[in-house]
Amino acid sequence: MTVVDQTPSEPTDARGRVAELHSLREQARRGPSDRATETQHAKGKLTARERIALLLDEGSFREVEQLRRHRATGFGLENKKPYTDGVITGWGTVEGRTVFVYAHDFRIFGGALGEAHATKIHKIMDMAIAAGAPLVSLNDGAGARIQEGVSALAGYGGIFQRNTKASGVIPQISVMLGPCAGGAAYSPALTDFVFMVRETSQMFITGPDVVRAVTGEEITQNGLGGADVHAETSGVAHFAYDDEETCISEVRYLISMLPSNNRENPPVHETSDPADRRSEVLLDLVPADGNRPYDMLKVIEELVDEGDVLEIHERWARNIICALARMNGQVVGIVANQPGHLAGVLDIEASEKAARFVQMCDAFNIPIITLLDVPGFLPGVDQEHGGIIRHGAKLLYAYCNATVPRISLILRKAYGGAYIVMDSQSIGADITYAWPTNEIAVMGAEGAANVIFRKQIADAEDSEAMRVRMVKEYKAELMHPYYAAERGLVDDVIDPAETREVLVSALAMLRNKHADLPSRKHGNPPQ
Repeated sequence: MTVVDQTPSEPTDARGRVAELHSLREQARRGPSDRATETQHAKGKLTARERIALLLDEGSFREVEQLRRHRATGFGLENKKPYTDGVITGWGTVEGRTVFVYAHDFRIFGGALGEAHATKIHKIMDMAIAAGAPLVSLNDGAGARIQEGVSALAGYGGIFQRNTKASGVIPQISVMLGPCAGGAAYSPALTDFVFMVRETSQMFITGPDVVRAVTGEEITQNGLGGADVHAETSGVAHFAYDDEETCISEVRYLISMLPSNNRENPPVHETSDPADRRSEVLLDLVPADGNRPYDMLKVIEELVDEGDVLEIHERWARNIICALARMNGQVVGIVANQPGHLAGVLDIEASEKAARFVQMCDAFNIPIITLLDVPGFLPGVDQEHGGIIRHGAKLLYAYCNATVPRISLILRKAYGGAYIVMDSQSIGADITYAWPTNEIAVMGAEGAANVIFRKQIADAEDSEAMRVRMVKEYKAELMHPYYAAERGLVDDVIDPAETREVLVSALAMLRNKHADLPSRKHGNPPQ
């Protein structure tokens, strides 16, 4: 049943007024009809209020403008004026900490944004910024409300402006639980993290019908902008899950790792994992032979508290790992090359992924630990023509601009410009460690020997034997594990088994680090 605009009978006393209030509230909470709720559930989707109940601590939600209704006329809108106008806004707590939220109610106008709808979102965003608390948007809307014309489009402009204003000030998390098409998709893209649910959520600028009309390509909504597409191919989504319950549970977990705003540090949790725990297993996890791959994620799990890691962009640009974890209870951001995928090289996507993560950590006072095992930048015409220079520069800029504590550890290979870019001492790492298996050099020994000793190798009777000899000589002179330490390029060479203790100690030393950037309106990072 559609809710129509009716004037209720006039109560005669205070009790009557209160009864009327409770009736209106119940009407707003119930939504447009049981049938609309059943339809939502039949799609495998929860209602907006069910989603909020999963996100926030039980009984903590306080709704804002529950009785708001639109004032639009024409196209039959004057006869359809439901309470909430299709978006539920308010605040509550996650593990006792204040969090603001807005949730589209797809049962009302398909969650489409109109003027009143947008004004409610603007208000809750302003409240979140003023209160210094995270903002979570539960997105399930059909875009702008066509019947309201340009007024609806202007509402999106107000959201984008506030997303930008809040950037780096409060954490912003977008949870995609339904369609998000056209200009509406730019709001999630402006936020810090994007979650998606497989099969039920999609994001695209132009839908399959438009793509078919313009290009002739046939594609489904999920094929064009589904969760797996954005988690693996485009990099738009940081996380993708099979169901809403798991997705929203992981949003709660992420919030527990973030500060409420840029003036606070992330919450510290007690841990039973000893700070000085030795990790002899690391000696076996990482082969000394630089040509043998291994899983860097297992190294990270061995170093952090209870092996608990939240990987960001897990399935996109898999040659680099970006993760949040805790060490001795303190939240850290970890950037690490992944030798198990493309040998851990840096390429366009890996550079973009890591640069954004470093910027996020720096904005929200999260120390950065960088684990290096990088053979260089990925060579190739596609990479060069795709702009690896400017994309790689994004990562370089992000590190150089970061003022949070920065610790780097070289496990094995650290070659060429990729070594410098990955938070080397020369670009401002606060402290740099290396394992005895490290190889810091301009390039690999084989390549270097072929360049330096080209003539000797060419003139030798046995050129292959000469090449092997020259490679050995280059390694002995310039690539032994202590070469960089002897020149002050690393602060210490450490026993891998002591890595956790060393990193925890360095984090404690840097806890009160203070660094000022030059006075400026803002930098002009490479694009």
